[in-house]
Amino acid sequence: MYAAVNSLGVAGLDGYRVAVETDISGGLPAFAVVGLPDSAVRECGERVRSAVKNLRYPWPGSHVTVNLAPADVRKTGPLYDLPVFVGILAAEGQLPAPGPHQAFLGELGLDGTLRPIAGALPMALAAAKAGLTELFVPAENAAEAAVAKGVTVYPARTARQVVEHLCGAAPLAPATAQGYDATGQWLGPDFADVRGQEQARRALEVAAAGGHNLLMVGPPGTGKSMLAKRLPGILPPLSYPEALETTAVYSVAGLVPGGTGLLRQRPFRSPHHSVSATAMAGGGSNPRPGEVSLAHNGVLFLDELPEFGRETLEVLRQPLEDGQITVSRVHASATYPCRFMLVAAMNPCPCGYHGCPGHECTCTPSAIARYRQRISGPLLDRIDLQVEARPVEYDALAAAAGGETSAAIRARVAAVRELQRQRYAGLGFACNAHLPSGQLRRFCPLSAPAEQMLRAAFARMGYSARAYDRILRVARTVADMNGAEVIGPGELMEALQYRQLDREG
Repeated sequence: MYAAVNSLGVAGLDGYRVAVETDISGGLPAFAVVGLPDSAVRECGERVRSAVKNLRYPWPGSHVTVNLAPADVRKTGPLYDLPVFVGILAAEGQLPAPGPHQAFLGELGLDGTLRPIAGALPMALAAAKAGLTELFVPAENAAEAAVAKGVTVYPARTARQVVEHLCGAAPLAPATAQGYDATGQWLGPDFADVRGQEQARRALEVAAAGGHNLLMVGPPGTGKSMLAKRLPGILPPLSYPEALETTAVYSVAGLVPGGTGLLRQRPFRSPHHSVSATAMAGGGSNPRPGEVSLAHNGVLFLDELPEFGRETLEVLRQPLEDGQITVSRVHASATYPCRFMLVAAMNPCPCGYHGCPGHECTCTPSAIARYRQRISGPLLDRIDLQVEARPVEYDALAAAAGGETSAAIRARVAAVRELQRQRYAGLGFACNAHLPSGQLRRFCPLSAPAEQMLRAAFARMGYSARAYDRILRVARTVADMNGAEVIGPGELMEALQYRQLDREG
C-alpha cells in the first residue's frame, strides 16, 4: 500500500517542495524514515504512532517506510509529522488520497493536537510558486501563511480536523489574509520623553533620514540607551516588500507571534555584550538567522560596545557592507538579508567619566587607549556618525514640557527618505547610506568652499578613504534635510562634526 503527500521545506529564506511517500509492506512491524532526515524528523514515528492511536485510528501492523524526496537535501524540524500522519492513513485507506494540489505542514502532539512550526511564510510562498493551491497548517501559523497570494490556507488545531476535512465530514474554514497597514503607527517609546540632548537628538534624526550607522559616546546616565530605543519610532513605516522580507526572517527563526500576519513595526534588537559571534551572525548545525538578520530593516543596538568580544564585533563588518550574510555549515549553507542600522553606545573610558564635568576620571591615558582600541579602526570607519552624549542639565530635566514628538520627527524623516527614493529610483538602493562609492561624485556635488574645507580636514585628520565616503554620504543627507541640491560648507561642517572619535584620536 502506497500514498504520496505534498509537504515543504525551507533553506535559508527559500522554501522548496518535498514529497512525503509512504509505503506499507509485509514484514515485522517497524517504522523507518529515509531521505536525509535529522533527529527531529526521525523521531516523528513515535509522535505519529501515538497520535494515530489516541485519535482511535488503526495503526499498521506491518513495516512502514517513509521517504522524503528530494533525498539529497537534509530535512529538519518536526514539521513533517502531519504529512506523515496523512500519508499513513491514506495508504491504509482511512481517508481519500490527498490531491496533487494539496500540501501539509505541522508538528503533532501525542494526543493529535497540532503545534506551530517555524518557516510557515517562506514555505507558503514556495507553495504558491510550485502550483500548490491548498495548504494545511497549525492554526497559530494560519495568519502568517495566509500572506502568500494564490494559496488557500486551512488552519487546523488537531489532526482529526484535517482528516474530517479531507473526508468531507467537517470542512475547515480557510484563513483570511490580514490587511497590510502602510501607516505603521509606532507603539513604542516616544521622543517627547527625552529631556535635553539636542545634539544627540539631531544626530539620530540625521541617521534616520539617511539610514546611517551611529555611535554615541558619553558617561553613564546620559540617556544613550533611552535615545536608541526611540529610533525605530522615527524611521519610516515598513513598506510591503520590507514587511514581507522581515516577517520571513522572523518566521524562519520561529519568532512570529501566533495569529500574526505581516510584522508592522521595524525590528529593534539589543543583544547583551556576552553574545557569541555565532549568535550574532547566525548558524548552528541547522543554520538559523542571527542578530544581524533579525535586525533586518530595523535597528541593531549594541550597548557598551567595547565590552563585546573582538570576534563578535568583527562579524559585523561584512553585513554592514553587503547587506546580507552567508552562513556555511557542513550539512547546509544559507544566505540571510541583514540590511540594518547599527546604533552603538559606549563610555569614553573604563570608569565612564573622562571629560565629564563634575566627575573625576580615575583612568590612566594608557587605560583609556586600551579601552578604545577594543573597537577596530575598520569597524569605526563603517559607523557614519560618532556623537557625544553630554550630561543633562537640571533645568532640562525639571522642565514641564518634553522634546518634540516622534510623530513630528518621523514625518520629516519620511519626506527626506521619499526624496532619496525618487532620486535613486532604478539604481538598486533607496537611501544615502547605501550610496555606492562610484556614484558619490554624481550625487554628492560640493560647492567650492566646501571642497576646500574637506581638503583641509583630510590634511589635518588623516581620514581613510572609507571615512571620506561616509562624510560625503552624511553631508548629502544633511543637505537633503535642508532642501539643498549642492553640499555647502554648513552641511559639510555638520557632517565633519559627527566624527567624534576621529577628532579625539
